[in-house]
Amino acid sequence: MYDSTRSATLFRPCLVGMLWGLSILTIAQSARAESSADIFRRRVAPVLERRCVVCHNDDDSKGGLSLASRERAMAGGDSGAVLVPGDVRGSALLGMIDGEKPEMPKSGAPLSDAERSAFREWVKQGADWPAGLRLEERPAADTDWWSLHPLSRPAIPAIANAADQGTANAIDAFILARLRDAGLQPSPPADRRTLIRRLYYDLLGIPPAPHQIDRFVNDPDPRAYERLVDELLEQPQYGERWARHWLDVVHYADTHGYDKDKLRPNAWPYRDYVIRSFNADRPYGEFIRQQLAGDMLFPDDPAGIEALGFISAGPWDFVGHAEVPESKIDGQIARLLDRDDMVSTALNALMSTTVQCARCHHHKFDPISQEDYYSLQAVFAALDRADRAYDPDPHVAHTRRELERERNELESERQRIDETIRQMAGPRLAEIDKQLAELASQSTGAERPEFGYHSAIESSPDVEKWVQIDLGERKVVEDLIYVGCHDTFNNIGAGFGFPRRYRIEVANDERFTEGVRTVVDHSTADFANPGVTPQTVKVGGEPIRFIRVTATRLALRQADYIFALAEVMALDKAGVNLAAGREVQSLDSIEAPVRWQRRNLVDGYFYGAKPGSAEKIAALGQLRRELLDRSLDDATRKASADCQAKMEAVTKQIADLPARRQVYAGTIHSGSGAFVGTGAQGGKPREIRVLRRGDVTNPGKIASPGALPWFHDLPHRFDLPAEHDEGQRRAALARWITAKENGLTWRSIVNRVWLYHFGRGLVDSPNDFGRMGQLPSHPELLEWLAVEFRDGGESLKALQRLICNSATYRQSSEFRQEAAEKDANNQLLWRMNRRRLEAEAIRDSVLFVAGKLDPTMYGPGFWDFVLEKPEHSPHYEYDKQDPNDPKTHRRSIYRFVVRSAPDPFMETLDCADPSLLVDKRNETINALGALAMLNNKFMVRMSQHFAARVEREGGDAAERITAAFRHALGRDPLPSERDGLVGYANQFGLANACRLILNLNEFSFVD
Repeated sequence: MYDSTRSATLFRPCLVGMLWGLSILTIAQSARAESSADIFRRRVAPVLERRCVVCHNDDDSKGGLSLASRERAMAGGDSGAVLVPGDVRGSALLGMIDGEKPEMPKSGAPLSDAERSAFREWVKQGADWPAGLRLEERPAADTDWWSLHPLSRPAIPAIANAADQGTANAIDAFILARLRDAGLQPSPPADRRTLIRRLYYDLLGIPPAPHQIDRFVNDPDPRAYERLVDELLEQPQYGERWARHWLDVVHYADTHGYDKDKLRPNAWPYRDYVIRSFNADRPYGEFIRQQLAGDMLFPDDPAGIEALGFISAGPWDFVGHAEVPESKIDGQIARLLDRDDMVSTALNALMSTTVQCARCHHHKFDPISQEDYYSLQAVFAALDRADRAYDPDPHVAHTRRELERERNELESERQRIDETIRQMAGPRLAEIDKQLAELASQSTGAERPEFGYHSAIESSPDVEKWVQIDLGERKVVEDLIYVGCHDTFNNIGAGFGFPRRYRIEVANDERFTEGVRTVVDHSTADFANPGVTPQTVKVGGEPIRFIRVTATRLALRQADYIFALAEVMALDKAGVNLAAGREVQSLDSIEAPVRWQRRNLVDGYFYGAKPGSAEKIAALGQLRRELLDRSLDDATRKASADCQAKMEAVTKQIADLPARRQVYAGTIHSGSGAFVGTGAQGGKPREIRVLRRGDVTNPGKIASPGALPWFHDLPHRFDLPAEHDEGQRRAALARWITAKENGLTWRSIVNRVWLYHFGRGLVDSPNDFGRMGQLPSHPELLEWLAVEFRDGGESLKALQRLICNSATYRQSSEFRQEAAEKDANNQLLWRMNRRRLEAEAIRDSVLFVAGKLDPTMYGPGFWDFVLEKPEHSPHYEYDKQDPNDPKTHRRSIYRFVVRSAPDPFMETLDCADPSLLVDKRNETINALGALAMLNNKFMVRMSQHFAARVEREGGDAAERITAAFRHALGRDPLPSERDGLVGYANQFGLANACRLILNLNEFSFVD
């Protein structure tokens, strides 16, 4: 009888064997059909480019071996030939990549069996290398990585008896699913006293007051906790707390860093912008776009200028920029590193991507090429770090823009009129102007000791200085000539101290309060330094007595700012200098004869002028006026006068607007000396080239502005017109980073928020979501939160409301041995993590319980140091500062943060290093911290104030100790604690007992 089952069983191995034989035959035929050159192109060259050329190229040939070209590869290295065509055993390269522990590649995983097989087959067939084919280093990694995959919302796990399990929202479902898989159970909820302290510290950074604790603990409303979360999220202290986290990530500080570590007096508006943004719950995408390109994308919002402090938040090499020109190699290196910091800050902070690893070579672990990296540098190629003026009032900003637009139109009209005048006056006018220019450019080649007038030195450029001349009586002044100084200090030379912005006024009132007429106004935009070329302006009009020059933005001297002028001459129609030898008054003066003194301003000498030059200039000026009087018709003369009058009116309106504020930001800079910037070239971006090995002396091809080629629907090179504004590059990057398709951005921020609530991120490497970073502990939860955040309005407060209301967040932090045996690090969150307070929270809490915390918000930061030698390399002396100074009792977010010399007390408590992009704080518990908390003079003084506070509240010794406990720890002391501290206070004083309470671990931990 036919057994179909048996027949099928017998037939199956025969069929499998036949198919296997056919596949082997097909592979063999394919291998024979593939030439050695084909094998090289398809299977060998890609491996060499990803794994080998990084160390063996023409520029960096380790062991003398380059694999970038056929000629160099066949030539071998220091040990001889490594490739012998046709000889597998004799080719040393194959031996290096083979075996259980291969010598090569030095880093990363060994080559796969298939890759090694391809190399052997290539050599065996003759090691053909197509002529002219050069290999270039390429990133070894691809985009098949969890953080580069498109975001998609995972399903929320189904939890049986969810209510019984304590599930409050979707977060708990994801957490419980992982706990269930590991055989774990969550911890019960913490008590209300613990929860209110936890919430206050997480959301506000200060402890709750005793009456706030009592109200919450005794509130019968079952939704009292949820109401408390909502209430705290709306407190102004919320922005102060969460701004500190953001400033860690972007390494904000109030000094430059590096060796001289000069002050940044105008950095603080960016800090205030961050506080206001968190309090206003600014959508996160907008928050990013403002910080990268606020001036372009939000032109009517002053916050768009303040936000650019993000680009300049990091360290800045003063010496490399202000003392070394960009034409020198050291200057180029300084500017390369400056752009590197801008790129690193943007990509680390906003996308958790270590793009800076590709500055010298392709990224070793993530798919980032050098060209990608330098394309990002090209985005910031026009920018420098400098003070930028802006109007904090949007209405004033709008008015200023309209007036400046009108002035530009008038300037164009004046140029047209001037051209008409030149045509009417003929070649004689051109000849006179040429002679005037020649006189202005003449130089004796020798310096006189009487340099001129020199103001007092300032630490900020935005301090007004003025100097004025008293002609003795009212006189008709036809022309005014003023000349810059020359001094070799700091290699400045011509134009030393010439103000970046200034105006010149004339009046008959010594105080310049009445009848003031402005004859020159360059106070609204930086004026190109004229060096020692005399500047001439027509005055005319009614007789005057006083001439005042006011500097509204001072010139850079070294790390400070001054105003200096060599000479001011007031000429009448006959060319007589009416100002010669007259009295000079000024706001201040260094008065350092003979080089610098007020009277030098009217001594008739200036650097670069030959004897008699002033008289010749005056005579030519008279000829010029007479020529124009004869040549011009009434219509042209009227058009010129009308245009000038309109210009003066508009200029006065601009001058009458409120003073602009300054913010230290990424900006187009126009400077002098070594720190020139791109403003002199109209802000045209610098040419950025791919630097081989990151070496400025070894440039490659030009890099076009762009980003990373990771997302299919996002172009990675920005399609911008050839003559585009530099801001469009930043705007394009801002849009690319905040695109919905860019999953890294949304994963990064929800992970950071999670970290600050739980002490550990879902990804425990918040700045690195690449292959060298950590894998997510709860990948589905991370994806769900990222999509929920991105598609739900990008609200940080909504995200925090979701987290804080979860049962996971409300868990007790009590230790459970049976759970710890399965998950010792609490990675699965079977309990709440115990977290120590950061340095700022400890300091603010000490001030709070001592009754000394000043709640004043915003504005310049306070100094918790005494500043010495600010004109050169500042010394920040913390030991000389008085902790009782009320100006220092504001919240720590307003502390003036110094990079090179951190506050020793704060540093001991693990304050963030502002020179680093700090993704999470260190948390050390050691003797130094204990000694600082016990003996630092700040702690000693605040303990005294704390004791005075509880004494004022009255009661006996036991009641005072109880009050101190309630203020500091939010609870009543146990009887043993109370009795022990009463005895201690009786012996050593209440202040020492209060200091002991502030040194309890319970005070320094969230719960």
